[in-house]
Amino acid sequence: MLYFTRWKALGIILTALVVCLCAVPNFFPEATVKGWPLWAQRRLVLGLDLQGGSYLLLEVDSNYVKKEKLDQVRDDVRRVLREAKIPYTGLASHADNVEVHVKEADLQNALGKLRDLSQPLTGLLGSSGQRSLQVSDAGGGLIRLTVPEAAITERIRQTIDQSMQIVERRVNQLGTVEPLIQRQGTDRILVQVPGLQDPTRLKALLGRTAKMEFRMVDTSVPADQALQGNVPPDSEVLMSASSPKVPYVVKKQVLVSGGDLNDAQAGFDPRSGEPVVNFRFNSNGSRKFAQATSENVGQPFAIVLDNQVISAPVIREPITGGSGQISGSFTVQSANDLAILLRAGALPAPLTVIEERTVGPGLGQDSIEKGELAAYVGAIMVIVFMLLTYRLFGVFANIAVAINVAMIFGLLSLLNATLTLPGIAGIVLTVGIAVDSNVLIYERIREELRGGRNAISAIDAGFKRALSTILDSNITTFIAAAVLFYIGTGPVRGFAVTLGLGIITTVFTAFTLTRLIVAGWVRWKRPQSVPI
Repeated sequence: MLYFTRWKALGIILTALVVCLCAVPNFFPEATVKGWPLWAQRRLVLGLDLQGGSYLLLEVDSNYVKKEKLDQVRDDVRRVLREAKIPYTGLASHADNVEVHVKEADLQNALGKLRDLSQPLTGLLGSSGQRSLQVSDAGGGLIRLTVPEAAITERIRQTIDQSMQIVERRVNQLGTVEPLIQRQGTDRILVQVPGLQDPTRLKALLGRTAKMEFRMVDTSVPADQALQGNVPPDSEVLMSASSPKVPYVVKKQVLVSGGDLNDAQAGFDPRSGEPVVNFRFNSNGSRKFAQATSENVGQPFAIVLDNQVISAPVIREPITGGSGQISGSFTVQSANDLAILLRAGALPAPLTVIEERTVGPGLGQDSIEKGELAAYVGAIMVIVFMLLTYRLFGVFANIAVAINVAMIFGLLSLLNATLTLPGIAGIVLTVGIAVDSNVLIYERIREELRGGRNAISAIDAGFKRALSTILDSNITTFIAAAVLFYIGTGPVRGFAVTLGLGIITTVFTAFTLTRLIVAGWVRWKRPQSVPI
């Protein structure tokens, strides 16, 4: 156990040195680090509780998700019955089901076709035995399609997953550092943005669905008549986004949706100098937009965002280049925010801010100072205890613990991890665990000396026989840290990350680095007794 080849010793030293060097960028100002190569710019990011920032808890509109699901089922029923050429009447969606009437002669054929819409629900463990749709004969030619609660829950889960990706893209467009975006429960999203002291703009960005559509304006009826209830069945009245509000009669058919946008950038109109948003479609959107503008030259079309008309220009000529411009009394910031929303994509359902907190940098600085004080006091007490109890071997243990902590910071920097107050607690706890490993080894050496072994034999046996005990204790602690990471959220996960990394570095330093230091001392001194 005490013999190391030259290459093995060199490998241990280089591993410790390289990992420790990864922590070096944290000791330099961020402006200085930005001039370094990209691989050398990785550093720790202080969490919300250490540098301040904004905290938002968002909740998805479950009623909207349910309504969208029922509307989708209604549209699927219409499509299936039309493809099968089955006459129907009274197709409508209700609170939790969709109903449609067919003739008795077509009932069984319609039931068979509509039951094909029902799919098995699958979860993490495979099929749950439930289906996405229950199709039943309600009697008298009435077919009822019911969406079970399990299908709604699954749809909300999918909506949350999609919303998290879009929220992350929107927040990243703000240029903030390492935002934390996590699921909370079944229908909520937690957003923490360290360093952002004013959450007003963040709420404006996250609170908008940003569902963009290009539709034709219905010129068959004046807007004032439509407001009195004279609206064609395939059109609706929408108000303008700007004040004063202007009504528009807009067809329900969507020519091109925001999902076909490839890019959107804020800019300025070269003629008027006003802020505008320049957009570009993908190939599919370009084709549909070119077809729509070619067929409707001379007609106005509406650019609709979240059921509000941003602008309604007249198509002067076919637009075949796949790009265009949105104008509408924008400011520079509102144009930039709209471009961010369009690039990030539309939310599948509205999100409501149900909790909001702002942590000031003063509170974060206070947390840093108290965390540092706790770490220093704990480290000093451990160092003193090891020196008084194990003398020279206590010095070896303290050197290994110092390298252990440096390696933890190096690994956290390498991962660009976010350091929180519970994370600091995890590092302090790791110091105790690392020392505990050395205590087990040293006490085992003492036992071997009391058993009559000579110095070198006792040291070798102490490392060898303590190995299984230390591995068992660290593995069980690592399992607990892994469970905390996968089940916990927010600060709990930060604690689990530092604790887990600390266990890995502890095992490395206890059984390679400390052993290497002791082996070097043994070869140098050839001791007849152990100063322990």
